[in-house]
Amino acid sequence: MKKILSILAIMGLVMFLIPDTAMAFEADPGLVSEAGLAQDADQAAIEAPSFSQVLKDKFIEGGPGFMAVVLIALILGLALCIERIIYLNMAQTNTDKLLTSVEDALNSGGVNAAKEMLRNTKGPVASIFYQGLERADEGLDMVEKSVISYGGVQIGQLEKGLSWIQLFIALAPMLGFMGTVIGMIGAFDAIEVENNISPSIVAGGIKVALLTTVFGLIVAIILQIFYNYIL
Repeated sequence: MKKILSILAIMGLVMFLIPDTAMAFEADPGLVSEAGLAQDADQAAIEAPSFSQVLKDKFIEGGPGFMAVVLIALILGLALCIERIIYLNMAQTNTDKLLTSVEDALNSGGVNAAKEMLRNTKGPVASIFYQGLERADEGLDMVEKSVISYGGVQIGQLEKGLSWIQLFIALAPMLGFMGTVIGMIGAFDAIEVENNISPSIVAGGIKVALLTTVFGLIVAIILQIFYNYIL
């Protein structure tokens, strides 16, 4: 019985409020317009393009020539960065643990046992230790020279490809700026053909020209972040 009374009370409240709301909309047209504006705003929010779609549209507006070159610089630079990150992660070695293993091998089986252990261990540190033990019978000076020289070789292997990443970091904004200059020349050519300084022609040409510089700077920033992470 209580449930039925509660339902009837709710229905009565709803029936009482609906006419008042309708009368309020009829009495105040501003409420109707505000409701319509809110609905239009929601519809516009639903139909708003995504960030990736905007980025794609701007990329197409910038022209296929220089934008494609900037994109190639981004792809090659990211490929080199990812390769270096994977290589450096694989080259990491727990130096303290490796030193302990070398000492145990030397104490148990001598130099040959330590060399065998290092031969089966991956990483540049193990390779440097191995080269030092290879010269163990030639004196301490030769061991030191061997470690220093082979250490330089391993550092070169670790830094391999970084110069190319630096090249793409410097090249991307330069390519974008070159695209901007060429785009500006095209905009002035269009003005010359039209024989009329139209704001739409000037603004459109400058906009398209500057897009290449923007994308070039974006590529340089992305690659610079990866480069600093690698270092």
